[in-house]
Amino acid sequence: MRILICGSMAFDTIMVFGDRFRNHILPDKIHMLNICFFVPEMRREFGGTAGNIAYNLKLLEGNPVIMATVGDDFSSYTTWLEQHALETTHIKQIPGTFTAQAFITTDQDDNQITAFHPGAMSECHQNSVHDAQDIGLAIIAPDGRDGMFLHARECHEKGIPFMFDPGQGLPMFNGEELLHFIEMAAYVAVNDYEAQLLLEKTGLTLDDIASKVKALIVTKGAQGSTIYADGKLYEIPCVKATQVVDPTGCGDAYRAGLLYGIAQGWDWPVCGRLASVMGSIKIASRGAQNHLLSREEIQNIYSQVLVDETLSQHIAEETRA
Repeated sequence: MRILICGSMAFDTIMVFGDRFRNHILPDKIHMLNICFFVPEMRREFGGTAGNIAYNLKLLEGNPVIMATVGDDFSSYTTWLEQHALETTHIKQIPGTFTAQAFITTDQDDNQITAFHPGAMSECHQNSVHDAQDIGLAIIAPDGRDGMFLHARECHEKGIPFMFDPGQGLPMFNGEELLHFIEMAAYVAVNDYEAQLLLEKTGLTLDDIASKVKALIVTKGAQGSTIYADGKLYEIPCVKATQVVDPTGCGDAYRAGLLYGIAQGWDWPVCGRLASVMGSIKIASRGAQNHLLSREEIQNIYSQVLVDETLSQHIAEETRA
């Protein structure tokens, strides 16, 4: 099944400051701040919601179709996508713009100062879902405001079930607008903070939202995730990672697992476990697209997770007895 991934493509420039911001920012001088941080360590990563989700779907041997807008500086990213056999047909270059990018400076306490330039992402409404053929499933991930509205409406008009994933774009919309997205969507995916914000803006409860879609997915980091579907609540445990290196892109990896499971017609516990496996694989690698596993390796990890869960349940039952 061809899965349309509507979202951002971005470069992430990460710089590491070898001290603490608080040692260099004087509280009584905030009104006249003029400071320079020496950052001897720097790296540039490929990112963006659409790029990250598509990359993880490809690892699962899914069939992602990226729809995004990019700038004149995108050539190195194009090469990366082609090296990983990711389709670029619906990635539109906007002349005279930069690709969206984040400049992130991190100190020794893991505090961050981030500057984000949306660039070509703001023109994502120049793409149309109607131009993509044979799409069976879609996701509307964080992107330009106008484009998110347009692509959700076009998916709805074409009868393409889509997952609404507002992410960091959620503050752009008021309650009425978010309700409209929910009414059109087949699935809604948010983290626990975004879930609370969504409830505050719409005045709905989690059960209210779940009743309007096929499934509501709420991720909770190390506490796992919860899937509200079929009138039931599925608690999905977190999968322990081999090591915790970098959480950047974990949510996108999780969503790729969900989309793959939905496309296969799997039940929600299976979809949720696969999504958790994808998140655990990602967090063990620096950057959002540097983990490289075959589908067979992912399947082996998933199988081991099932064995571990069964063993844990057996031990718990024996303890209670």
